[in-house]
Amino acid sequence: MDLDETLLNDDHVVPEENLKWIRKARKDYGVRFVAATGRGFCQIVPELKQLGIYDAKDEYTLSFNGGAITENKDNRMISWRGLSFDKMKEIFTFGLTKDVCIHVYTDTTLYVYNLSEDEKERLTKQKLGEVYPKENSVEFLKNEKIAKILFQNVNVDYLKSLENEIMPITKGYCEISYSSNRYMEFNAKGVDKGSGLRELAEKLNVSIEETIAVGDNYNDLAMLKAAGLSVAAQNAVDEVKDICDYVTIADNNEGVIAELIRKYIYHENI
Repeated sequence: MDLDETLLNDDHVVPEENLKWIRKARKDYGVRFVAATGRGFCQIVPELKQLGIYDAKDEYTLSFNGGAITENKDNRMISWRGLSFDKMKEIFTFGLTKDVCIHVYTDTTLYVYNLSEDEKERLTKQKLGEVYPKENSVEFLKNEKIAKILFQNVNVDYLKSLENEIMPITKGYCEISYSSNRYMEFNAKGVDKGSGLRELAEKLNVSIEETIAVGDNYNDLAMLKAAGLSVAAQNAVDEVKDICDYVTIADNNEGVIAELIRKYIYHENI
């Protein structure tokens, strides 16, 4: 399940209706609920605690858009596919010439550059423990594990207009996706939530046909296409709704996950 704008409401917390039905499905049927997020494991600890699966054995998280798979117990990383420092630096240097806020994720920390006012408001609500370097440099990250880098601007058309210009840097090296109607994300080639879901299912000996994926934005598309059943939040972008088996009546403030559990696990007539 995607987090932002899907599991979480606009205040970036899990609605009580979602919590109620997640707890019930876990207790009654042993359903595994896996967070599939663009953020890192360390940036979603409050949400995992709300769900009751933080530091839990045999519970898992897909983070960095599938770049990492973690067993929640002791934050044990079982798969990692990050960006090289040099490629991240190239993208970062390009971003400094554009009208974007830049996020750089290592395996543990989020670094934010050129903070915009609208992004400041969002990050204040999310409380991600981000760090704001004093200089527009990433040299101090040379020996760190780089997960991904992203550009932020609330004008998604502007972000998409950068694709052709940055192609000489990214072609053959990066996957580009969009999320939250404000982010242009750069992961290593071959990394997406779909590949992460397939890898985790294989590790758990779960048939992909037995999985449900739910999301709202472009970076969820690969996961939704990979899963046995795909569900779009009512607030999802049209491209997501178009490829999903079901679109919820509820939006992210009303309990998207609760609705899909009631419909597909408890078979209520919704």
